[in-house]
Amino acid sequence: MQSTVVAPTATPAARTDQTEEQGRLFHVVLLDDDEHTYDYVVEMLQKLFVFSRDVAFQHAVEVDTTGRTIVITCERPQAEFARDQIHAYGADPRMPKSKGSMSAVLVPVGNTALV
Repeated sequence: MQSTVVAPTATPAARTDQTEEQGRLFHVVLLDDDEHTYDYVVEMLQKLFVFSRDVAFQHAVEVDTTGRTIVITCERPQAEFARDQIHAYGADPRMPKSKGSMSAVLVPVGNTALV
């Protein structure tokens, strides 16, 4: 009896899912809290995202007034890195009650309910 070996192949659906995930964009959304000053937000955004002082200040105003601001939109690996940089930035030395970094979340582009 002769046996035939068939090499496994990826189905078109699997390849499409991987391609879509690789090219999918995510917003990095900075979330408001009461433990960080405007100066902290401006400084952090200037250092992490190379924003001008004016652009960083506009984001600080937006996060304070609306509770969130989109700081960057990019593919998942870069978005995760940006979020992690925000989470690692540390407490605001200007505020004694500041216990740690600000929070940020990833939101898939097109998901307007979360932005």
